[in-house]
Amino acid sequence: MSKRAIIVVDLQNDYWPSGKWPLVGIEKAAENAAKVIEKAHSGGDLVIHVRHEFLSPDAPFFIPGTEGVEINPAVQPTEGEPVVVKNHPNSFHGTELKQILDEKGIEEVVVIGAMSHMCIAATGRAAADFGYNTVVIHDACATRDVEFNGMTVPAAQVHAANMSALAFAYSKVIATSEYISQ
Repeated sequence: MSKRAIIVVDLQNDYWPSGKWPLVGIEKAAENAAKVIEKAHSGGDLVIHVRHEFLSPDAPFFIPGTEGVEINPAVQPTEGEPVVVKNHPNSFHGTELKQILDEKGIEEVVVIGAMSHMCIAATGRAAADFGYNTVVIHDACATRDVEFNGMTVPAAQVHAANMSALAFAYSKVIATSEYISQ
């Protein structure tokens, strides 16, 4: 049995152009994520889907019971794949994710999904802190422009800054093509 798991984080309908919180490049990221998932299926790797739900009904997106909170069809879980529901950016916080990984003897996690600067960064760092060999596939992740101190930071810069921070001390950060060719 493989010691690797793919953690598919928050690829939910609200992040698509027709959703409540669209991300820059989400369709291409999901296309790459689907390739990673396909490789996992053919290689016997565990695939775990993570789905965010906000607890407040006043949340701007990912409201329980709405179409926006559902996992997008581009990366729909197959029968038997675990779906972990979370309420925080870190996919491990308050969820059974670590328990699932440990019960399966997982040593390496591959993190894909959204948003690069929030849930991918938090989940990648937590995975490394828990001692998993961690890989983030940068072009299977997406984010959006953010604002700070009156300045808009373009999505590409937000993504690059977060991938460089993860690569510096937390994970191996690679492209889908490199991952697929392994």
